[in-house]
Amino acid sequence: MFNKLSCILSILFLFVLVVALLHSCANIAMPTGGPRDIDPPVPLRASPDFYARNVPLRTRRIEITFDENVRLVNPMNNIIITPPQINQPVIRALGRRVVVDLNDDLIPDMTYVIDFTDAIVDHNEGNVLEGFVYTFSTGSVLDTLSISGYVINAYNLEPEQGIWVGLHSNLEDSAFTTIPFERTSRTDSRGRFTIRGLPQGEFRIFALNDANRNFIYDMPQETIAFLETIIVPSVEETIRQDTIFNQLDPTIIDTVLTIQHTRFLPDNLLLRSFTSDFQRRFLQRTERAERNILNIYFGSPTELPVFSLLEPDRIDNEWYIMERSAHNDSIMLWIIDPLVAQQDSIRMELTFMQTNTDNQHVWTTDTVQFNLRPQAPPRVGTPRNVTERSDENGENEQPEIDFLTITSNIRASLELYDVVYIEFEQPVLHFDESSVRFALEIDTIFTDIEFRVVPDELNPRRFQLQPRRWVPGGRYQVSIDSAAVHSHFGLWNNTFEQTFTLKTIDQYATLVFEMSGLPDGIPAFVELLNNQDKPIRRTNVINNVARFQDLHPGEVFARVIIDENGDGRWTTGNFEEGIQPEQVFYWSQSITLRANTDHQEPWDVLAIPITEQKPFEILQNRPQERRVDPEIEAERERRAMQQAQW
Repeated sequence: MFNKLSCILSILFLFVLVVALLHSCANIAMPTGGPRDIDPPVPLRASPDFYARNVPLRTRRIEITFDENVRLVNPMNNIIITPPQINQPVIRALGRRVVVDLNDDLIPDMTYVIDFTDAIVDHNEGNVLEGFVYTFSTGSVLDTLSISGYVINAYNLEPEQGIWVGLHSNLEDSAFTTIPFERTSRTDSRGRFTIRGLPQGEFRIFALNDANRNFIYDMPQETIAFLETIIVPSVEETIRQDTIFNQLDPTIIDTVLTIQHTRFLPDNLLLRSFTSDFQRRFLQRTERAERNILNIYFGSPTELPVFSLLEPDRIDNEWYIMERSAHNDSIMLWIIDPLVAQQDSIRMELTFMQTNTDNQHVWTTDTVQFNLRPQAPPRVGTPRNVTERSDENGENEQPEIDFLTITSNIRASLELYDVVYIEFEQPVLHFDESSVRFALEIDTIFTDIEFRVVPDELNPRRFQLQPRRWVPGGRYQVSIDSAAVHSHFGLWNNTFEQTFTLKTIDQYATLVFEMSGLPDGIPAFVELLNNQDKPIRRTNVINNVARFQDLHPGEVFARVIIDENGDGRWTTGNFEEGIQPEQVFYWSQSITLRANTDHQEPWDVLAIPITEQKPFEILQNRPQERRVDPEIEAERERRAMQQAQW
């Protein structure tokens, strides 16, 4: 009986097994692989251990092991080691390990911090291990204080991305220029920095765009920032609240968590970066492309040099007329003495400002020689004003006269604020109002009006024409009779005539800023900017009011510059003299101007933190936005809510 029952059970088991196999064969599917991995890598152990003390000074390798395979994203820029490493460490990801090979000797009794920021991600999904910091100490004390803040460009309030920020416990100014930083960090894409692993004490803080990576300010071209105040790191215990919203209805609050929070101070430092206006001064080149012109070029803006003619010998300066750039880095000498011009070779003693090996500007005297180029065309100084031409029969025609060319900035329609000027091809012997007619159309007839002729300070060939009064919408004519102007090189002008219309007032807008928050008794001016952050108009602040008239309709932005030295322009800082760059504040939004409309805006320059003032539309160094997977974020919020309920 028992054997019969066993046989029946065996047959039944085989039948069920066959049915199960057939069912599985009929429903073939790929394995799902389980739920999606949304968790970042988890650090499991380290060598030396996390927060280890008394780490041997001979230690050169650091290994951190994670619960899964990892990779590094841009380790050179994203991983920050402090104290700074003069010899670049080698940082690699090997399977589940991150290995750091140090090439500098460890410092006794020093806390080391490796801030991985967002450099570590898992190998498959790319989940970021945010803000992971590894630290150890070669002494018996592990320093845990930190400070934080922002570095912004002093001129345009752009966030300084990737600039080094460092500390010195040596409070002398010379430490910045002679000793490497003791502790460092680098700014992120928002200009934000945090320096960790600090002991108690007093520090000076600096920012440095370290071109030669020695953590010392030893090159004038490096961008820097500094604070005069002493930094004292501290800590306080505070409470913060985190809000968790309902997943189905984001307007409903599910949970408000009260969390104990340790606040490290100061955490709102602001450093305004600048580049010194130091530029090496040197004679770049000289040339004589034409018989009557000597060109002198300097490598940077400089003081006006002194000329002394050696060959041919002249003791006076009546042989030339000077034309120069605003900062004297380009100088043209028009040779108006025929005896000098006819020399194929001219030697000159030139005294100019030059930078020596100690970066000091000193006066230097050198002898330069100008040789006429063999194939230089005779542009000026030769009798080229009359050219004989022949017809097909070989008979002479009327001579073609070579006139003195006149150019101007006159167009068919001019702005109310435009400056009218005319410019001659060559320096002229004499030029005044009697040579020019300036007329306004009245009842279809051009009637002469009063005006002034003002020579240009830099270009002797250019003259401004300034009427006593402009008539908006008026039609004007500027004319010069033929043979009224004679150049130093024998050319006379031809008839010159140009007509233009001045725009009307109703084509413009007016903008007035009522300023507050500006320092008392210090000059300031406001600049209007285009959408490329470039100045297009400016006006002074008078009695806390900045007024712009005759503005084109459209979108503009604005900033105010505190002109502490009153020179009418933004002035950079000077570390050696302890001078900060002049302050700049931005109007935090655009302004849309409409024609024939007055716009009035109250502007408190201190109402918005300076790091938030610049409008996003004209921000050039925009912060990097990390891509967020909505499914991952939703799952993480769900887990956080469950954990809060537990």
